[in-house]
Amino acid sequence: MVTFRLTDVPVDIDRDTARRAAAEELSDPKYRDAKPGFLQQAAQWLGEQLEKLLNSLSSGFPGGIFGVLLILVLLIVLVVVIRLRTGQVARAARAGRVVFGGTRRSAADYRRSAAEAAAAGRFDDAVRDRFRAVVRALEERALLDVRSGRTADEAAAEAGVLLPGVADQLRQGARLFDDVHYGGREGTEAAYQALTELDERCRRERPVAMAGS
Repeated sequence: MVTFRLTDVPVDIDRDTARRAAAEELSDPKYRDAKPGFLQQAAQWLGEQLEKLLNSLSSGFPGGIFGVLLILVLLIVLVVVIRLRTGQVARAARAGRVVFGGTRRSAADYRRSAAEAAAAGRFDDAVRDRFRAVVRALEERALLDVRSGRTADEAAAEAGVLLPGVADQLRQGARLFDDVHYGGREGTEAAYQALTELDERCRRERPVAMAGS
């Protein structure tokens, strides 16, 4: 505790005297010890900068900081959706896209129902049944084994090995089938005509295993 007598303090203190007295007082070690440490000052500075950044971001979005958070959430959802459509989950979903979901009919029956659907303007049904006619005809020719759970891509890949002349068209036909039957796209007359042509070409094409006979 600092004690002093009133007689030690001058009655009239000029500016220079007051400044020297203040400097001497602040040079006391107890004031230096009371200063925040370097880490504390750095943490305070970082907090101030983060607050300024959030304020500057929130001022440019409707709803302030909640608007910024909403944008971040939407971006995360978008990334997840893209990964689902292009990653392993998407491949697993595509693996369940079978051509025949129930009892098989003959290729001729599928062609007939496809033609009837096309004549009525129901091109979704026309595309589905015409591609099924293609696959069923390949099974009837023993170029594909009769197997449940085969997808359009698998049918196209397996048949393309034996019928390399139409391998590309088979892959395109499988894509048309999947787009309409599983992808929710509308069937078109052009798609139906493409599958009709594919069906006819497959019927005329000779498999490579029989090329020399």
